[in-house]
Amino acid sequence: RIIRAVVKTFKYFFGLRFEVKGLENFQVEGSAIIVSNHQSILDMMGLMEVLPDNCVQVAKKELMYAGTVGLIIYLGGVIFINRKSTSSAKMVMGEVAKTMTADNVKVWVYPEGTRNCTGDLMPFKKGAFHLAVQAQVPVIPVVYSSFTTFYNPKKNLFTSGKIKVEVLPPIETKGLTSHDVSDLTDRCYHIMRETLFRLSGRP
Repeated sequence: RIIRAVVKTFKYFFGLRFEVKGLENFQVEGSAIIVSNHQSILDMMGLMEVLPDNCVQVAKKELMYAGTVGLIIYLGGVIFINRKSTSSAKMVMGEVAKTMTADNVKVWVYPEGTRNCTGDLMPFKKGAFHLAVQAQVPVIPVVYSSFTTFYNPKKNLFTSGKIKVEVLPPIETKGLTSHDVSDLTDRCYHIMRETLFRLSGRP
């Protein structure tokens, strides 16, 4: 909560405005997997606008060594995954599934696996959806509108702008098995992609 309060003030320095919709969709009983698109470090400010209580993030282990950012996310209780080691990642995610329900926490995952500021979505990795099915908890998609109108990472150009954030209705996984993970991933991808285009004013 302390980190959230501090980071939320950064938007004033960057000239960013956030328009948030659908926060009521976080009001699910018990644990959940939250998945969102990931465009840049600016996502951290958007994240703090909507981050529910009792929620932790999953991030690549390399971010632990990213200076101040690494320290902040470490203190925020982020679960680090070594993506280069499949066995290590699976072991960590298995532990997450156990503790998630025991401690009644929500887990926030970026299923694209890396930052993507193209205005579109990259294909989703299935780890978050395996985790949701394994724990039999709902998936809650969160979509940020495209940053492309005010942020160009290749040219390091940035202007002020408005970011729309929408929390979509939960997608239930009760009764699903590992055989349903691909369909669940595809369903979530298409819902989020349509929402991204709508929020960004694209056809």
